[in-house]
Amino acid sequence: MSLKDKSALPLPVTVLTGFLGSGKTTLLAHILRDPVFARTAVIINEFGEVGLDHELLEQTREELVVLANGCVCCTVRGDLQATLARLARDGAAHDIDRVVLETTGLADPAPILHTLMAEPALREHFRFDRLITTVDAVNGADTLKRHEAARHQVALADRLVLTKTDLCTPEARAALERRLAALNPGAPVCPANQGRIEPEILFGGAVTHDAADSDAWIARAAAHEHHEHQDGHDHHHGHGHAEGIRSYAVVLDEPVSWRGFQAWLDMMTAMRGPDLLRVKGIVHVREHPEAPVVIHGVQHIFHPPRKLDAWPGTDRRTRLVFITRDIAQDDIEATLAVFARKET
Repeated sequence: MSLKDKSALPLPVTVLTGFLGSGKTTLLAHILRDPVFARTAVIINEFGEVGLDHELLEQTREELVVLANGCVCCTVRGDLQATLARLARDGAAHDIDRVVLETTGLADPAPILHTLMAEPALREHFRFDRLITTVDAVNGADTLKRHEAARHQVALADRLVLTKTDLCTPEARAALERRLAALNPGAPVCPANQGRIEPEILFGGAVTHDAADSDAWIARAAAHEHHEHQDGHDHHHGHGHAEGIRSYAVVLDEPVSWRGFQAWLDMMTAMRGPDLLRVKGIVHVREHPEAPVVIHGVQHIFHPPRKLDAWPGTDRRTRLVFITRDIAQDDIEATLAVFARKET
């Protein structure tokens, strides 16, 4: 498939993030060695930081280079939007199936997701698919305690890749996995063996903002909550409260007014946008009950709502998943209940 082939667009963009030293570059190098990814465009911040070795990278001074395995690679030098536009233009001669964008270790991924989700010019060529975050099994617990950016990287993730598991004790790994589940119970934790992991684990399954993925999120959150209740902890206000980050699911039995729901969403993003880290789910709309609407947002930026042709399963309730910072579940439910009943 080519960037010139309009029928193949938009291309899925995977964002790869993780704190400094967490192994995301090693993971990326192994991903690119797999023939499945021979038609991948890679966007990185600076070649000097990434260190893709000579087996993969034919180093040149050009901003768009060809890797030894056939992938194309370009750097973010300033504005991400300009870099993506350059890839769409200069990469058009290459057959590209997907884009992998690696962030710097200190980056909060939210602004990158905003760019991918909010820019109409980019949406013609690219769509945000999923966020993968690497976590160092040895230093991860301390990193999460000290750095808010690391907590955001975990909270926003669709897949968590646990690295360096051979260097930590089983007890330390179990404690870290509990911490990750508290921050983001919706993201499966996938161990990597010296950077190696099956591509299907990372790139298979539902798209991040699909209804089926929301259901999987709710199931994992419920399982985590049940486990924590057995351990004697209080979850009334969701998970991850020690870091101010909470995760929970809201299910509505009755259909909602679409105008009311939009008004509520506008109000929440205007008042609490920076703290509304991630929202996704499927909405049962009163005006067209047979065609649910899928929503997906990061802070104050949302994908255009997508109306499905039919319900993906037998459950026709509104199911929304939230990852927030210091927003109580009770506040979400109370305000949504008021707006959802409104006709205008």
